[in-house]
Amino acid sequence: MKNNKYKKIAHQVIDLEIQALKKLRKSISSSFNYAVDAIVKCQSKIILCGVGKSYLIASKIAATLSSVGCPSFSISANDCSHGNLGSISRKDILILISNSGETQELKPVIKYANRNKITLIGIVSKKNSLLHKASDIKLIIPEVKEAGLGIVPTSSTSEQLAIGDCLAVAALNKKRFSRQNFKEFHPSGSLGAKLKTVEDLMISGSKIPFINENSNMKKALKLITKKRLGILIAVNKKNYTTGIITDGQIRRSSQKNILLNELAVKKVMTKNPISVEKNMLAVKGLAIMSENRITSLCVHKKNKRKKTIGILHIHNILDGNIT
Repeated sequence: MKNNKYKKIAHQVIDLEIQALKKLRKSISSSFNYAVDAIVKCQSKIILCGVGKSYLIASKIAATLSSVGCPSFSISANDCSHGNLGSISRKDILILISNSGETQELKPVIKYANRNKITLIGIVSKKNSLLHKASDIKLIIPEVKEAGLGIVPTSSTSEQLAIGDCLAVAALNKKRFSRQNFKEFHPSGSLGAKLKTVEDLMISGSKIPFINENSNMKKALKLITKKRLGILIAVNKKNYTTGIITDGQIRRSSQKNILLNELAVKKVMTKNPISVEKNMLAVKGLAIMSENRITSLCVHKKNKRKKTIGILHIHNILDGNIT
């Protein structure tokens, strides 16, 4: 019974937060557009500030904005009265977050911003509050019912977090921020792995085992042993890729033909090997390998499919933690 009781409480909390987000959705006005424009046009940094739980939300929003190419930092309003106001410059955008807009610790920050003509974006619920009146751009978040005695910041902080996500995603779109841009800010971890491209992992330059299609298999056997990749890329006199040879093919051919060494590479190779563009996500390259039951892909640039510039091997995929 106790478990059912707590499950019911969880549902009630979620329902309250869903209602809050629905109210927030309806409240988005043209001020939101002005806020996005200001953020994207900012030539310095975006400072997010709050008190208590609003400060924690400010930190998360700052991190999200930074990840989409809008340099952002969070500061606690409590610390601003002890020297941190000096970290805010006139070219910055200051975003203050407060449910009531009357929090005592915010007042020195508001005065500092107004006195120094720093663009101030206020995220606030109370329209008659000091923060609302002092803000250059006003983002109103609707007053909502909190879960937990009706006073624990829950629904209101969900609204704050959501409006921050909205600002970040809108800024991303306005800046035309791409997956490639995003990858630059996330080089490590699971996100970084998912965003790695074929070019990030491929074998290139002198490491590519090229062989002329008219060479004999004796030479091919020596080269495939030397390069230790289990693969050769066959090219014609124009250096266009015409085929591919793998260890498996060589073994199968040797069982059928006792004169394998004398055969030309083009008699053994698989013609028109699969080639992928260098900017393709590596995870998609892995999917192509799995679908075709192969362990290597040729890599080309743009639409020049006949010109191999790299090889993506299954070992490169595994070493790159691509799954």
